Amino acid sequence: MTAEIVIFLGPTISAAEARTHLDALYLPPAGQGDVVRAVLQHAPFVIAIIDGIFAQRPAVRHKEILWAIAGGVRVHGASSMGAIRAAELSDYGMVGHGFVFRWYRRNALADDADVAVPMAPPDFGSYALGDALIDIRLTLKKAEREGVIGRKLRVWLEHAARSLHFIERTYSNILSGIGIDQQSTEEIQAFNNWLSNGIEKRKKLDAINLLKALSLSRHSMKQSPTNKNFELTDAFAFDLKYSHLFNEMFDSEL
Repeated sequence: MTAEIVIFLGPTISAAEARTHLDALYLPPAGQGDVVRAVLQHAPFVIAIIDGIFAQRPAVRHKEILWAIAGGVRVHGASSMGAIRAAELSDYGMVGHGFVFRWYRRNALADDADVAVPMAPPDFGSYALGDALIDIRLTLKKAEREGVIGRKLRVWLEHAARSLHFIERTYSNILSGIGIDQQSTEEIQAFNNWLSNGIEKRKKLDAINLLKALSLSRHSMKQSPTNKNFELTDAFAFDLKYSHLFNEMFDSEL
């Protein structure tokens, strides 16, 4: 089945909500081999990576993104794994979007886990089971700006959030930590009440803005020129074999 646009997403935004912004083929978070598979099976003009897998199985590889770009596919990234890969590959043709992408471009040593969240299996919608550190930090800074918490508590909560493994990062786990003095109890309660409407969802906003941008440019979409200088490395060949795509890819090019 061909598709002009293929989007990889999961915990950042649901496919149902994404479709209200852009009509496209939505696939679960991208892992190793999924970009190659999408090109071979759907022949898209555009691929956008929002969410990706990196713990359950190998992450989407840089080389397969470069292979898709060399083949004329326009590859975009935002929000989560897409923002990370776009920051790493923007000099090679991948197009990045949004705050998270720019943050990774400015902070070359930033931790990939800052955007990571635990998620349900793809069969259950890949929805988020926690909160990303980058959104938590933006939420805490917003709460400080609005006078809900002071700087001392904001710094403490940021430290508490960072000290948790990404699969444990939830506001309830952060707030249940020990080490806060009694004077902060009232401030914590005010923050907890504020959270119901105050949470910053920058990753989601970046994803929506990317979808809207693709929707606006849809009428002018076409395949980019191919690059015949793409080099098939041993590592890329191994990745293709690992993903059971080696024969399928070369059969399609005969």
